[in-house]
Amino acid sequence: MVFDKSGGQFMETTPVFTKIIQGGMGVNISSWPLARTVSRLGQQGTVSGTGLERVMARILQSGDPDGHFRRALSHFPFPHIAKKVLATFYVESGISKGVRFKGAPVFRVTPSNLLISLVICANYAFVWLAKEGHENPVSINYLEKIAMPHIYAITGAMLAGADFITMGAGIPLQIPDVIEDIAEGKTAHYRVPVIGKNITSYTMSFNPEQFFGDKLPPMKRPGFIPIISSNLLARIFKKKLPEGSVYGFVIEEPTAGGHNAPPRKPTLNAHGEPEPIYGEKDVVDYSEIAELGLPFWIGGSKASPEKLKWALSVGAQGIQAGSIFALCEESGMNPEIRKKIRELGSTGKLRVRTDMRISPTGFPFKVAILDGTMSEQSVYEARVRVCNQGALVSLYERGNGSIGYRCAGEPVDKFVSKGGNALDTVGRGCICNGLLSAAGLANEGEAPIVTLGDDVGFLSAVMADPSGSYSAKDAITYLLGHI
Repeated sequence: MVFDKSGGQFMETTPVFTKIIQGGMGVNISSWPLARTVSRLGQQGTVSGTGLERVMARILQSGDPDGHFRRALSHFPFPHIAKKVLATFYVESGISKGVRFKGAPVFRVTPSNLLISLVICANYAFVWLAKEGHENPVSINYLEKIAMPHIYAITGAMLAGADFITMGAGIPLQIPDVIEDIAEGKTAHYRVPVIGKNITSYTMSFNPEQFFGDKLPPMKRPGFIPIISSNLLARIFKKKLPEGSVYGFVIEEPTAGGHNAPPRKPTLNAHGEPEPIYGEKDVVDYSEIAELGLPFWIGGSKASPEKLKWALSVGAQGIQAGSIFALCEESGMNPEIRKKIRELGSTGKLRVRTDMRISPTGFPFKVAILDGTMSEQSVYEARVRVCNQGALVSLYERGNGSIGYRCAGEPVDKFVSKGGNALDTVGRGCICNGLLSAAGLANEGEAPIVTLGDDVGFLSAVMADPSGSYSAKDAITYLLGHI
C-alpha cells in the first residue's frame, strides 16, 4: 500500500513477495540484462541506479551495440529530450580504440539541462529494458549518499514503470515524498547535506512538467524498500514516515559487498589493516523486525538454500543476494575479471577485505583482492589522483557563502585548498572510475576496483569446475533448492 498525502488515502498496490531480491551492485554490475533475467524467472531483479548517466553515455559512444538504448529511448514519452541526449552522445559504429569518452557533465546543485535530460533518459532506458517482454516486478537501487541526482533519476525510473525503489548508504527518509510528488506531477524536492556553519543543507527542486513542457503520463507509485542495518533504523522509518510509505526492508548484514554500515568498534585485522569489528551491538534482532509488520529480506552472505530457509524461519520473506548474481554470466562485470574471481573463489584463494579508507564517503567498503586492480598498493599508488566523475563529492560552505564541492579522492592540494583536512585523503581512492572500469567502461589507464561480499561458497554449488561458468537461472535454481 502507498500513502497518498494529497488526500490522506491509501492506494492498493499489488503485493509482491518474492523469496529472492537480486542486489543492486556497483556501477552496471546489476545491469538491465541481469535484472530482466531474474525478474522473468519470477524473482525480483534489480538495476543498479548508480551513475547510469555515465554508463549510458559511454555505451552510446561505443555505438550502442544491438541498438538497445536507442530502442528504449524511442519509447521515451518526451521525444525532444531523448533526441537531445542521442545527438550529444551517440556515435555511430563507436569511438575508435584509445579515444577517450566524452565526459558527462558533473553534478552541481543547479545541474545543466543536458545533465538532467541525460539522467532521466538513462534511468528510463535501464528500467524500460529490464521490464521489456514480461510483467514481473523490477526494482532500481540507489545510494542515499549520492543525493544530487535523486529527483531526476527517480523521475526517469518512474516514467519507465519501476515497481520498487531500494536505497541504502544513508537514511533516505525523503524518498516517499519524492515518489508521491513525481507521481502527482508536482515539484519534487530533495535536501542535500552541506558542511558549513551557516549552511547545513541545500534543497534541490525539480518540476517535471515545467522541464518537459507537458503533463506527465499516468505513473505507478513504486514501492519503497529502504536497505538498513539495524533495529534502530527500522524503528526510525516506522516512526517518522506515514503508514504505507515503506513497502518493506532489506536488512543488510556487514558481510555484504559494497558499502557497509560502520561498526561500533574499528580495529586492525591479521594483516595489520584497519578493519571493522562487528559485535553484539551490531547484531539485528529479527523478531523485533518481524513485529513491525512489514515484509523484510535479509542480505549479506545468505546465498545458499540453507540460509534462505533460515531467513524464512525468522520471519523474513526471503533473502537479498548479490555476489552470486555479480559473478553470473548475465552481470555487467568485465568478463575477464569475473572469470578470474570465479577461479580464485572456487579454489579458496580469493580474499575480500573490508577497507576502512578507500571510499571517499568514509564508509567501510568491501574490496576483492585481485592482481591489476586498485586493491594492489602499487596500482593504487601509480594512479594520478583526479576527481572527474564527482558522484561522491561532499558539499561544503565556501567563505563567500556559496557551495563548493570536494572529494577526499581528488589531489591532496586541491582538497586542502577547499578547507579539507589532508589526513582525510590518506588511503582514499576513486571509487567512481574504479567501478566503471570493473564494468568495462573506463577510459584507458583507469584500473578497476572490484567489490564483492565476504562469502563465495556458492561457487562450488553452481559451477562444475573452477574454469566453468553459470547463469542467473542456475543461481536461482540453487537458492530455491530446499524450498
